[in-house]
Amino acid sequence: MSLRIATGTDGPRKERKGLKRKFAAYAGLAFGLILIAGLFAGCGKKNTADVDLSIFAAKSLNSVMDEICAAYTKEHPNVNFQNNYDSSGTLMAQIKEGAKCNIFFSAGVAQMDELQNGYDGGSVVDGTRVDLLNNQVCLVTYKNSGTAVTGFADISKAKNMALADGTVPVGQYTRVALVNSKMVEGDASKPQDISDSDISKALGGLEINSCANVGAVASAVAEGANEIGTVYYSDTFGYENQLDIIEKLPNSLTGDVIYPIAALKGDNTTADELEAAKEFIAYLQTDEAMSVFEKYHFSVNK
Repeated sequence: MSLRIATGTDGPRKERKGLKRKFAAYAGLAFGLILIAGLFAGCGKKNTADVDLSIFAAKSLNSVMDEICAAYTKEHPNVNFQNNYDSSGTLMAQIKEGAKCNIFFSAGVAQMDELQNGYDGGSVVDGTRVDLLNNQVCLVTYKNSGTAVTGFADISKAKNMALADGTVPVGQYTRVALVNSKMVEGDASKPQDISDSDISKALGGLEINSCANVGAVASAVAEGANEIGTVYYSDTFGYENQLDIIEKLPNSLTGDVIYPIAALKGDNTTADELEAAKEFIAYLQTDEAMSVFEKYHFSVNK
């Protein structure tokens, strides 16, 4: 009978083979996870090419949009904003004259409607228009003015008034309020046709300082150049130490003060620009962006 004597080498050899098999299994698993992660990353990957976005926004949006765009750029460093702020009527005219604009953010529905009806060289992108914000027209005076005006109904008591012209939404809303209050004769559906002289005459010769946009009105009153003026509630943000609100005009007088936004495209609009514009408009509807709008006294449509 033969006797097999253990040499002590079989155990370590088996252990080494087992370790090799385990290592191969772990390596295969790790490689598989890396592949899966790569596939998911590729599927969700956003376009990171540098893109310039031209935004034409109402003057009353200047401060809030500067803050929102700065925050957005921190998370999307490939997006470079080129913002143009003025009255919505002026911006609309610039767009119709051929100025490149990727996003139009208006303080009035009429200006957006006119572009949506079509214009040479461009169009509003279908499905991108959103009535994003609401605002309110306010009658203001400068601090310690001593004005005898106690409300919109007695603005004729003022020596002078800063008023945005008839192409500017806040000027149009004010004209509508004057007609609806029966203080001025005119067609409330065509406020742009009501002239400064018509208003002055109806209000006993009140001196009118015609302003190109709402920012000019706020500055004229805050600096004391004019006794009273009409601005948006959002325009009083930052002027708390310079302006007093005499009255917030109800929407029953002015109509709803709605801010629509939409992406625009022209012959030279790139696919990257259009995609970036859509993504930014979507971002403006998030809770993060909405909280900033509310800080600046806008109300948001949810």
